[in-house]
Amino acid sequence: MDVNNQKQHILVAGDHQTAWSLCVCLLQAGHRVTLFSSSKTAALNAINQHIIDFNKIDGKRVAVEDLNVVSMIHNQLIFDLAIAITPENLGIKEALIHELENKLPDNTLIAVNIESFTLSALQQQTKNPERLIGANWAEPAHTTYFLEIITNSLTDMKLVAPFCKTAKLFWQKDPYILEKNYGIRSRMLLALVREAFYLIDNEYVTVEDIDRACRNDAGYYLPFAGNFRYMDLMGTYMYGIVMQDLNPELSKNTNIPQFCQKIINQADKGIKSGKGFYNYTSEEAAEWESTFRKFSYQIKEIISRYPFNNPSETNPVIPAVLP
Repeated sequence: MDVNNQKQHILVAGDHQTAWSLCVCLLQAGHRVTLFSSSKTAALNAINQHIIDFNKIDGKRVAVEDLNVVSMIHNQLIFDLAIAITPENLGIKEALIHELENKLPDNTLIAVNIESFTLSALQQQTKNPERLIGANWAEPAHTTYFLEIITNSLTDMKLVAPFCKTAKLFWQKDPYILEKNYGIRSRMLLALVREAFYLIDNEYVTVEDIDRACRNDAGYYLPFAGNFRYMDLMGTYMYGIVMQDLNPELSKNTNIPQFCQKIINQADKGIKSGKGFYNYTSEEAAEWESTFRKFSYQIKEIISRYPFNNPSETNPVIPAVLP
């Protein structure tokens, strides 16, 4: 990747909504983007909605003509970077990586989302393992600062450095690089979810209780400071005292509880299907999705007021005012 070239041609592969919001992130940075997707209509609808929202906030025109949606990757196309966002299925990831390797130059970086697998598990079947990295994003990708980059001892860090720099300069990301083969975002989240599932399954609490506890406590301070900074603000040692007493009682379950297994078996997709941990009418689902898009701009503005390491400095963004 050439950090000085904003017109880099980037391939995004994926049928997930995060792949589509990532396209908007890259387009607003000035890149040319090719989206490889089997869901062209859904992808374009989502991208167009994001662009409408973006124009209301920023007033900056997103060059949608720099987007090309394809159902096949042609050999004659040259990309500066390939980003894949796939289901958490090892076979699907390996098949896509194999296709990309066969059609991309050997020095093109390939970044794949990795939540439950190690990077080395994906590298085993690759021709050029040094150019494969993990890259995890948050949804919507064009309004969030999150980017988790996963590398290991095989990774060519000369390829990673411009990727990380471009993310900071043009994608409005605050990335961190993990060099030990796996990501941490899902591990931390699922540790919380496991305890929440245990409490729900044993009828100590309801889903609503868990959501209120998370939203009104951690949800209040996390846009300002991470967990460790917040513990420093509150008095660090007392958390250690609580852990001494509470840690032995926390769930160590390795199985998914029955109420969640039922959701998995029924392939409930939450907002998308009208049923998940809560039930939604079509009108309620549309309202939640619209409100979430609006909130994503508002929370980005708030976070930008308080940079990670120096709250006295500001990194202002365009005020978030959506009708």
